[in-house]
Amino acid sequence: MKAADVMTTRIVTVQPDASVRAVAETLLTHGISAVPVVDAAGAPLGIISEGDLMPRNETAREARRDWWLQMLSEGGDVHPDYLQFLKSDHRTAAQIMVSPVLTVDDNVPVAEIADLLYEKNIKRVPVLRDGRVVGIVSRADLLKTLAGPHPHPHPHPHDPVHDDGSLRPVASDQLEALSRRGQSAAPPPPHDPAADQLSASAFQALGVEHERHEEQERREAKRIAEEQHHRQASQMLATHLTDEAWEHMLHTARAIAKKGEVEFLLLRFPSELCTDHGRAINAPDPEWPSTLRGMAADIYLRWKAELRPRGFSLTARVVDFPDGIPGDIGLFLSWARHED
Repeated sequence: MKAADVMTTRIVTVQPDASVRAVAETLLTHGISAVPVVDAAGAPLGIISEGDLMPRNETAREARRDWWLQMLSEGGDVHPDYLQFLKSDHRTAAQIMVSPVLTVDDNVPVAEIADLLYEKNIKRVPVLRDGRVVGIVSRADLLKTLAGPHPHPHPHPHDPVHDDGSLRPVASDQLEALSRRGQSAAPPPPHDPAADQLSASAFQALGVEHERHEEQERREAKRIAEEQHHRQASQMLATHLTDEAWEHMLHTARAIAKKGEVEFLLLRFPSELCTDHGRAINAPDPEWPSTLRGMAADIYLRWKAELRPRGFSLTARVVDFPDGIPGDIGLFLSWARHED
């Protein structure tokens, strides 16, 4: 069974220039928790979940949650605090979406999709055909497949059945009759539980169980780390650089310079904060500043306006590579002397 067999084909998408309010209304109207962002040709650009619409302000965040639950359960008006947040948020879908988005082709086996959802700890994945979004497979779709009707097991030719074809219990005399049809066998030797525990195969099983437990712990640690990175990226996306925070960064950089250092890490942030998940920075591509969002983008613009004219340089580097892909990224302020 493949993705095309289980996917939901009545999909809802938004354009990259859709407003935050339009995205929220789309999720509510269709009763969904995420929506793909596609271009005019239907090619995927990213995905937005309702968690990506979470306001930074705690009061507005609680209002959004209360409003969302109320609307999904019984209908009602938009909470005024959250409505005010929507009106004041002028970002577009392209600015808040998670990109690039994980996708699968329509001929990918269902088992591989299940592994992908588990490994990446995601709830759904868009399905592509010829580069266009044609469906979406969620955890619920997979569960429906697993819970589908199963054929009734065919009875063995020797199993006693009722007149309607259903199996009926076998009485003791019938068991004896059935046993006599086969060749008599010697009774098995008495079972020794201690012998089961003191064998090479038992020791091998202990090793396998240990490896399985460690693998579960590694997967859980990875899942927790990915959730933390996602929350951190969402927070930095909604947070803007204040004058106080900027002055604190420069004060710390000055203290570092007094110790003979020539650069200072202004900000470390998850690669999710970049529209391309850090690929341009890793390349490196001279256009990497255009991929920055949120707090990282604010720092770049502040450096460009205030510090670049004074001889400071700003570089971006990937500082770790979990599973071989860009993880955290650092923005480094440098005042090193450049030799001609």
